[in-house]
Amino acid sequence: QVQLVESGGGLVQAGDSLRLSCAASRRTSNYIMGWFRQAPGKEREFVAAISQNGGRTNSAESVKGRFTISRDNAKNTMYLQMNILKPEDTAVYYCAAGRSLLPGQDPKLYDIWGQGTQVTVSS
Repeated sequence: QVQLVESGGGLVQAGDSLRLSCAASRRTSNYIMGWFRQAPGKEREFVAAISQNGGRTNSAESVKGRFTISRDNAKNTMYLQMNILKPEDTAVYYCAAGRSLLPGQDPKLYDIWGQGTQVTVSS
């Protein structure tokens, strides 16, 4: 079973940038991968996803133009570059992997999840 570990979270100010990483315990080149987030009192929501070879991406409207998802299969690592952060981006960010053909938004497509990393954006 692949294990996922997120890193890179922290406390930043509005307008700052952060890059999250998701390191896999073994090869994930045959998995779609995605980022989700959950704010206090809210349901987990989709952020971005990427296809197995990185050629196709999918992002939530709320982060388009600010967040970029990418992956390096040689390093078994996925990234989320977050720019122009806003207080409403504050949440625990989770990475996930699944065997679906396409990088979709539905959490049910993903069956492997990391433990999460906290991102806090102050105004």
